[in-house]
Amino acid sequence: MSGFSWPARVYWEDTDGGGIVYYANYLRFLERARTEWLRQQGYSQQHLVREEGILFTVVSLEIEYRAPARLDDELEVSCEPRPQGQASLRFAQCIYRRIPGAERELLAEAQVRVACLDARTLRPRRLPAFLLEMRGMEAP
Repeated sequence: MSGFSWPARVYWEDTDGGGIVYYANYLRFLERARTEWLRQQGYSQQHLVREEGILFTVVSLEIEYRAPARLDDELEVSCEPRPQGQASLRFAQCIYRRIPGAERELLAEAQVRVACLDARTLRPRRLPAFLLEMRGMEAP
């Protein structure tokens, strides 16, 4: 699976009173990048619930903050899915500040494990064929 990158901008609602991104809002940027990665694969969350009967949920997250993002910063959020068993994916994700004419600055690194669940029962379920195929595994 190849990496994916999604652009974002820091708005007032993302920050605390000092114009610095509130720590929990980094998780929103990570979530949006994973959703856009899925969209790039040709699938929306709604489609997967309605047509495939599955949904995804975060089961673990590890994040390390390196530097603060600030109001109006242009960000780049990377998303690299990695195999993690038959019913989950692990995403290596980074948030960078884009600096025109300079090298981007790493702001946060995260490892996010996402489980595939049956939309009705909320029990773990095998990943759909398109994700298994992308991982180089055989479909069920």
